[in-house]
Amino acid sequence: MDLNIARRKMIDSQIRPNDVTDEKVIQAFESVAKENFVPKANAELAYSEAELDTVPGRKFWLARDLSKMLQALEVKSDDLVLVIGAGEGYSAALLNEIATTVIALEESEEIVDKSSDLVLSLGLDRIAFVKGELSKGYPSEGPYNVILVNGMVEYVPDAWLEQLAPGGRLGVVVGDDRNGQARVYHKSEAAVSYHSEFECVPPKLAEIHLEKGFVF
Repeated sequence: MDLNIARRKMIDSQIRPNDVTDEKVIQAFESVAKENFVPKANAELAYSEAELDTVPGRKFWLARDLSKMLQALEVKSDDLVLVIGAGEGYSAALLNEIATTVIALEESEEIVDKSSDLVLSLGLDRIAFVKGELSKGYPSEGPYNVILVNGMVEYVPDAWLEQLAPGGRLGVVVGDDRNGQARVYHKSEAAVSYHSEFECVPPKLAEIHLEKGFVF
């Protein structure tokens, strides 16, 4: 299989038909070899419409949904970006094609070490993998112009919104196994508000969940 052809087919069949017109986003998907971010045995499946497993606890989003989210975030070249639950690093690599610096946050030291080695081996030296609790974000490098939450969550922790710079945007899908709402939060000097962009159900970030109450 020619994976370059497969990548172009993914863009033409999964991304462009879903109202993604931002050429910066499309170029990012053209430039990043997705097959580098999956186990070699699954390389030929990298461009299929499947949520492939990547590293423990993480899967790819569908290209349709991830591209729409990146477009909605309106990422600029001089933005400082945080990716929460960065996993194998594919979303961070896409953002690295648009923005100057990307901080990639994970809780597992194993994932941080493995993914950091991977992105450096690919020459992506403007991505910095860091370890920390996902719900707390990574305040020491903030505030951020853009935060992407790389998976669906049950709620939005206050810490994420607090780490946005004025004018900053947070992209996140909030929902459950059946329904998900892609939101972009905007922070002004006075307040934070959000707009619902589209519906989707990407892989969940299990670390961000509501505590279940007791049932009597």
